[in-house]
Amino acid sequence: MRKLWIAALAGLAFAAHAQAPSDYPSRPIRFVLISAAGSGGDALGRLLADKMAPLVKGVFVMDNKPGASGAIATDFVAKAPADGYTIGLGGATTHVLLPASNPKLSYDSVKDFAPIGQVGTASILLIATNDFPANNAKELIALARKSPGSVQYASWGIASTGHFCGELFNLRTQAQMSHIPYKSVVQIQTDMLGGHVKLAYVDMASGSPMVKSGKVKAITACTSRSPSLPDVSSYDDEGIDFAGKRMGALRWALYAPAGTPKPIVAKLSAALKQVVEMPDVKARLLDLGITAAFVGGDELRAMTAADIEGWRQIAKAANISNE
Repeated sequence: MRKLWIAALAGLAFAAHAQAPSDYPSRPIRFVLISAAGSGGDALGRLLADKMAPLVKGVFVMDNKPGASGAIATDFVAKAPADGYTIGLGGATTHVLLPASNPKLSYDSVKDFAPIGQVGTASILLIATNDFPANNAKELIALARKSPGSVQYASWGIASTGHFCGELFNLRTQAQMSHIPYKSVVQIQTDMLGGHVKLAYVDMASGSPMVKSGKVKAITACTSRSPSLPDVSSYDDEGIDFAGKRMGALRWALYAPAGTPKPIVAKLSAALKQVVEMPDVKARLLDLGITAAFVGGDELRAMTAADIEGWRQIAKAANISNE
């Protein structure tokens, strides 16, 4: 009988421990963004913060830390106190492609984070100025092959998702385009509208509005056709393939530092799941080029580890290194 009583007390203690502290959050939560203010990633982060705040009964303070293909912001989150008061928005670049191309990266994208959950998946868009001579992937391939190295494309940094998409295009088509790394997508947008760069890979959240407004034209989408721009062909359509279909899932996700109390992570995760499933949020995400698709922390961690190994093969073949 005494053993049963002790077991019951232990169960009650565990249940109490499994719940987030009733006073959390008791102060503002820092929400770190890898993107510059005004970018698509910035808009995504602010949308999530606005919708999650009333659910967790807290306040989020946005902190933009662009640069180094998102590594600056991601490293900051990894090294922040694991108390639930710092979270970060990451993506395929920060948690898969940088680790796949840099064994000396300052953080471990699997071990140094407590995944809160996946927001959704998005393609990367290859855009061009309206006077660029190619209008689609086939015309771009022909143009690039005619004069190897003369066609230049921009991305938001070495080993960024855009860089990987560009080099994959080169590998599969023998296009031999040259890469111009920028610090942020916002800088690319400014230079493109100013006519200083003619061709660039940008996230769908940033590029889709530019295409829809007629400021630029879309050449193709990496890797899959996006419901945001259903008439734009994709790598899949052009036969520019990956070693495994699932590698085409380029995701946005929320993370906390490793060691953040599980009840707090669970509270944030539940709020994120609820937000991602809201009809108005799904519609807004689609405007940003993102297909809503919540995935929980444990599954997200396993997917990330598997994707790193797959993308590492692309990094080796294309000689992409961010050391």
